[in-house]
Amino acid sequence: MHSALHQHHHLSAHTAISVALALASALAFAIAIVAQQRAAERVPDEHARSGRFFAHLVRSRLWLAGTVSNTLGFGLQAAALGFGSLLVVQPLLVTSLLFALPLSAWLAHRKIPQAVRSWALVLVVALAIFLTIGNPNHGADHAGKVSWLIAAAVLGPMVAVCLIGASKALGGHRATFLAVATGLLGGVLAVFTKGVVGDLSHHGVLRVFSNWEIYGLIAVGVAGIYLQQLSFQAGALQASWPIITVLEPLVAAALGLGLLHEKMRVTHVRLAILILAVIAMVVATAALSRRAALDAPTPAAEALED
Repeated sequence: MHSALHQHHHLSAHTAISVALALASALAFAIAIVAQQRAAERVPDEHARSGRFFAHLVRSRLWLAGTVSNTLGFGLQAAALGFGSLLVVQPLLVTSLLFALPLSAWLAHRKIPQAVRSWALVLVVALAIFLTIGNPNHGADHAGKVSWLIAAAVLGPMVAVCLIGASKALGGHRATFLAVATGLLGGVLAVFTKGVVGDLSHHGVLRVFSNWEIYGLIAVGVAGIYLQQLSFQAGALQASWPIITVLEPLVAAALGLGLLHEKMRVTHVRLAILILAVIAMVVATAALSRRAALDAPTPAAEALED
């Protein structure tokens, strides 16, 4: 009995640390998002569709500052995954939207509509319910090769369709296609990160580089960063980031349940409440995207103002 209570206390302490690190990660990501989006949207469209895109970005101090903040955010996310499950950490990263939208509005000298504030409150409450009622367990650090093959067979074609759509679309539609692809890759990246952090904490650096997951992390991470910057260039922040923010934790949670065998320890009644909370999170994020986008200046308009 005493051992069980001690273990529960230990797990609760780990969860609390994971939550704190995830929130700090969300704040760092929000700062990075706003800085990098403002830098990326100033790149001419003809350059964004060529190999000169990153050549323009690396000359921007704003983009480089965002990159530092983004790196810090990823480090904090990795640390959070070392203490908690994907089902705890990834939904908390949704709060980066709550940090980024006000910051973006402040920099653009715009007021935040009351409806946006209301939906932000709904998102926070739904997230709190999800974490307290869901009570997810830690799960495994690694997924089996067969599970990875199934995930690749499902997600690979989805990313490909998004890239094809983005190559033919313009403006907000292009940003949407790219944001969906980025969100899908972000969910996969979280699973790779958890595996690498697990190897690092239990077996050391040599084991990390002998496992294929570190190379998957690098490849997916680089591709995700590139697509994210393209989505920022294609339209205003509100057209891309809310999609990435809600899709990434949903994909990561699904992969956590399916690949890492994480579980939500709930009764049937609590499961119904949990499903409603997830729906509320998705709807609130979608509403924040639509409402905030109404007042968002286009990249061309901001260029004229500058």
